Amino acid sequence: MVGRIQGLKRGWHERSKIEKVEFQSMAMWHAMPWIFLLSWGSVPLLAAVRQGPLPLALGCSLLLAAVLQCVHVNRTMRRSLDHFLKRAQPPRRDLAVSLALMVTTLGLVVALQAVRGVETETLTLATMFAVMPYGQSLAFAVPIRTFFIRFAVIAAATLAAFAAIGVHDGRLVGTAVVIALGTLVSLLSSRCGAWTLAVMWEADRAREVEARLAVAEERLRFGRDLHDVMGRNLAVIALKSELAVQLAKRGRPEAVDQMVEVQRIAQESQREVREVVRGYREADLAVELAGAQGVLEAAGIDCRVTGPSAGLSVPVQSALGWVVREATTNVLRHGDARRCDITLTITDERTSLAVENDGVPEAAPDGRKGSGLAGLRERLAAVDGTLDLTSGEGRFRLVAEVPLARPRQDAGRPKDRPQDGRHHQEEAERVTR
Repeated sequence: MVGRIQGLKRGWHERSKIEKVEFQSMAMWHAMPWIFLLSWGSVPLLAAVRQGPLPLALGCSLLLAAVLQCVHVNRTMRRSLDHFLKRAQPPRRDLAVSLALMVTTLGLVVALQAVRGVETETLTLATMFAVMPYGQSLAFAVPIRTFFIRFAVIAAATLAAFAAIGVHDGRLVGTAVVIALGTLVSLLSSRCGAWTLAVMWEADRAREVEARLAVAEERLRFGRDLHDVMGRNLAVIALKSELAVQLAKRGRPEAVDQMVEVQRIAQESQREVREVVRGYREADLAVELAGAQGVLEAAGIDCRVTGPSAGLSVPVQSALGWVVREATTNVLRHGDARRCDITLTITDERTSLAVENDGVPEAAPDGRKGSGLAGLRERLAAVDGTLDLTSGEGRFRLVAEVPLARPRQDAGRPKDRPQDGRHHQEEAERVTR
């Protein structure tokens, strides 16, 4: 039993926030018809039904039909909501059954009124309940205009049935009012919550699309940088190799110089490719911090970023930028955080980045075993940095420290390095002449 409870807790914590909201909404929608049945149907009806074979038989039948309405609307609710959220086709058969149960319940109410088996006030409450289960299912499945048209027809038919058995004047008006009230309650309680869920799922899909676009943009940037680095250098290598072949065929010693230059350009290309892969060229810790704050606040997490990020070397910014990315991902994926503090501290000797958040589940997995955090340790080790993790009392704290290093001076291209292929072409023509 304890293991099952712990399993349920882990399952609940593993749900996303929007999945938790949908689960709570479904629980409320499933409970509503039973609450109304107890308060408006069964208890008042059992207390007010008159003694006698026919009133008792009709009262018991009415109570059974109301229970069947509640059972069926619970079965129909998920399919109706999935249709509203554009996940499934409309449950037409289920709606037809729900309509038949409602008509049966209203017919029993009219029959009890005809035999004077229950006081009018009690039947008024039963009438209000009778329209609500069908209204809940229908509110998800059809547009609002269609919803009101159908219930206008139902209300007119019900009032005609009451008028046919002698209900007139104020009682007929009261019946019309309670039918309208039950219709509005079922519509507002169902449609508003479903609309909120639809907006939340749409926002979730938009964030997913935005993330995919960001990945695609990063791939394009990566491809463009590789093209800029490798395209130019490979063209120069091909040109110089061809020149070296021609010089070697003629027995000229300049061929060795050309191959030495080819070797130097190839080594320089390797260094530039490594820089592109590691992201050193566009590393900007301030941009990563601003992006993390925006993502967390968009997810409903209060995020506070303190400390300056200017003056750090490019390798340090790159390593700490990866720490910010991984920490932000962990905050969004694990637990149910409401607040996250990101603090950057720069001293004369070290730079420290601390990320602390709440909402950590008791049975949270050991973060030290995660591949993402292991990758962070490798990146920090490249700049002599360390990573420390602490967790307890519902809070998780990640601290990355790196030695303070001066910004790396970009030596640029060597002075003797040709700037483009045209220069090499001119040189090749000069040498071959």
